[in-house]
Amino acid sequence: MTTTAQLVLDPYDYAFQEDPYPTYARLRAEAPLYHNAEQDFWALTRHADVAAAFRDDATYSNAMGVSIDRSAWGPDAHRVMSFLGMDGQRQQRLRSLVSRAFTPRRVRELAPRVQHLTEHYLDLALRDGEEHDWIGEVAGRLPMDVISEMMGVPEADRAEVRRQADLVVHREEGVRDVPQAAMESSLWLVGYYADMLAQRRARPTEDLTSALMVAEIDGDRLSEEEIIAFLFLMVVAGNETTTKLLGNALFHLGQHPDQAATVFADPADVSWVTPWIEETLRHDTSSQMVARHLLRDVEVDGVVAPAGSKLLVVIGSANRDETVFTDPARFDLHRPQAELSKIVSFGGGRHFCLGANLARLEARIVLEEYVRRVASFEVDHARARRVHSVSVRGFAGLPVTVRMR
Repeated sequence: MTTTAQLVLDPYDYAFQEDPYPTYARLRAEAPLYHNAEQDFWALTRHADVAAAFRDDATYSNAMGVSIDRSAWGPDAHRVMSFLGMDGQRQQRLRSLVSRAFTPRRVRELAPRVQHLTEHYLDLALRDGEEHDWIGEVAGRLPMDVISEMMGVPEADRAEVRRQADLVVHREEGVRDVPQAAMESSLWLVGYYADMLAQRRARPTEDLTSALMVAEIDGDRLSEEEIIAFLFLMVVAGNETTTKLLGNALFHLGQHPDQAATVFADPADVSWVTPWIEETLRHDTSSQMVARHLLRDVEVDGVVAPAGSKLLVVIGSANRDETVFTDPARFDLHRPQAELSKIVSFGGGRHFCLGANLARLEARIVLEEYVRRVASFEVDHARARRVHSVSVRGFAGLPVTVRMR
């Protein structure tokens, strides 16, 4: 006689973090609106429900934040998560003001600098036949440099800012809340950005921080607290997710030598890089889940999550939904664009990720240059070190050996 193991979604469990996808598949099939009574949260895992939740902020509120952690959940979440911790007109006002400084043009103008940084770090890391740590030497450094240069963080401070940002998202085994180290790092970053603002008031510059200080709509400007919260969000969300995207891209393509051979066939042909990025975003997205506060009852298949509940919108599961994606567990660069257009990796609705274009720009430039330089690569999957985080999925270390062209 066979028995089915109890179905449990515990985002803090290290074993779950190692491979959440079998659990997601069972949740979609057996409990598409799942309740964890012990940790007091609900979860949506089907694509249709997740996509609908992103469009319906009258039901799925951000005002308590996007983190499941008890200490981060509450009406003050916006203090560190900026407009991700707001709804309605408050969210629209803040996002509109921030967008005056964080413009598409500012992102596009970063391309030459991203190219320069890419060439710099690949020059340092890549040696024919030698192993390097893709995260420590390239993927973990470049996104932080890009964000730091946008904000005006001096080069000498960037390694420490990145270390503190890493600690903010790290979760210790057995601790089902924000660890003390993460709280201390959050305070350190807030203090660091407060000092930056004081410096810009005394001596304005051309960077994003100064632009945020003068951003204005009909006389309305951002407060110091609002600017600090946005800078905090940028360094944690913007840096972490792009680093993990670059790591996940090599990890998964490295498991499929036949597809890798297609991508790296011709150094003059980088056309496979965009499908590579989009399939990585679908197959194993950096941002796995975000929390919402229910303002109304939600019913799925006869199960009701009551108003007032904390609910997880599970992006990683939605991107593997078999009713939307063909053979969803397979990493497939040939996946139709019609399917890839349905990924929810950057959210949706009014909270669609403001940094999505920047993340895609960085990933495209880095991986295109990688294809131009590298004939083939091999990932030591057994020695890859995962990040342990409730919501972010990726690697802290990824040993890679390359054969150069």
